[in-house]
Amino acid sequence: MGSCLSVEEDEQLSTQNQSSSNRPGTSGEPTSSAKDGSVSPNTIVIIPKNLKDLRQSPGNSDLDIFAYEEMKLATKHFRPDQVLGEGGFGIVYRGVIDDNVRLGYKTTEVAVKELDREGLQGDREWLAEVNYLGQLRHPNLVKLIGYCCEGDHRLLVYEYMASGSLEKHLFLRVRAALTWHKRLKIALDAAKGLAFLHGVEKPIIYRDFKTSNILLDADFNAKLSDFGLARVGPTGDQTHVSTRVMGTYGYAAPEYVMTGHLTARSDVYGFGVVLLEMLIGRRAMDKSRPSREHNLVEFARPLLNQSKKLVRILDPRIEGQYSTKVLMKVANLAYQCLSQNPKGRPVMSQVIEILEPLVTQELSRERTIPQSGGSSVTLYEVPKSLPDTPKERNQLKSESDREAERVKSKQSGGRSKSVPPKERDSFKPSPDARV
Repeated sequence: MGSCLSVEEDEQLSTQNQSSSNRPGTSGEPTSSAKDGSVSPNTIVIIPKNLKDLRQSPGNSDLDIFAYEEMKLATKHFRPDQVLGEGGFGIVYRGVIDDNVRLGYKTTEVAVKELDREGLQGDREWLAEVNYLGQLRHPNLVKLIGYCCEGDHRLLVYEYMASGSLEKHLFLRVRAALTWHKRLKIALDAAKGLAFLHGVEKPIIYRDFKTSNILLDADFNAKLSDFGLARVGPTGDQTHVSTRVMGTYGYAAPEYVMTGHLTARSDVYGFGVVLLEMLIGRRAMDKSRPSREHNLVEFARPLLNQSKKLVRILDPRIEGQYSTKVLMKVANLAYQCLSQNPKGRPVMSQVIEILEPLVTQELSRERTIPQSGGSSVTLYEVPKSLPDTPKERNQLKSESDREAERVKSKQSGGRSKSVPPKERDSFKPSPDARV
């Protein structure tokens, strides 16, 4: 790892560079403004093949190049108490770059990601991230401030995202639960980030959309991070690009896993998985659950268009926060995004059109609920716990049957039909449901 070399599909990348060298926009000049507040989208994305190309690329001219010694100072010599997280790339540290690190530098909180030289990713992924985030700017993409490529050291310096990842808020019970409205807003932000990537002249396929790659700032605005697996998508008459299968199991589109054919709708499937995770409150893959529930998509997708069954498996932490109408629209959107047929999935611009009014509606509803008495209205009663074993399920079923017989007996004994049945009669948990 003594030099920064890209080894993936060198011939293809070389051809792309040559074909784009005489086109407008290769110097990093912004094209006409894109939707959703995008900033400086570039017409052509050129992947540098070594450090010299990287430094000479005008599209990366706004990135700061740091010395390794500066990175040590910024992270307090990579102290363990500065660690924010760790993944396939390496360890991410919290840091501060100020006048003590570089003379005259404005004090900036940062996140510093150091490539693990024994890890799963290498120079190829490091260069891809510098390239894409170095040239593309959008409110829903994490900002790359600079990098360090000195000797064997490979580091990336990002803006600091104070609220961490969506994964931590959904699945690690150390933070306050995400409200229903926040979940919708995060989904909309992430959709805007993907739509921007798919909308540049040479579309970019993110390829690794998952909760751990969605970062949240102090105000819970969501931004996409980690572009190590991103690829330039099909252009012209191409219907797809062929590549070796990479990504995270449970989030990757089925046709991509089976054939290696990658399209923008592969990202749409990943978006659907994350949307489903936010609805149900479970991970895409969870081997600790019964075998039929290991894969969240296989278990939950058939229930997304059935309101009574869906509500039984919803994340109980959002109980009483949603309107049924909006819930079913979001569930139907997830259902479409998770279609086995790529052509049956919406494009990300359509996803935004669906989500934007729903976010507005739920925000208005969230603001009015406290004014109407200080408590939310429970639209469905979600059981506190559901049976886990066949014995418990049979026991519950027997109890429910006996209760139904008692109610029936009372009805035949003269109860008026206008008297509503007991709550247990109107909501009978499915033996197969589990929260």
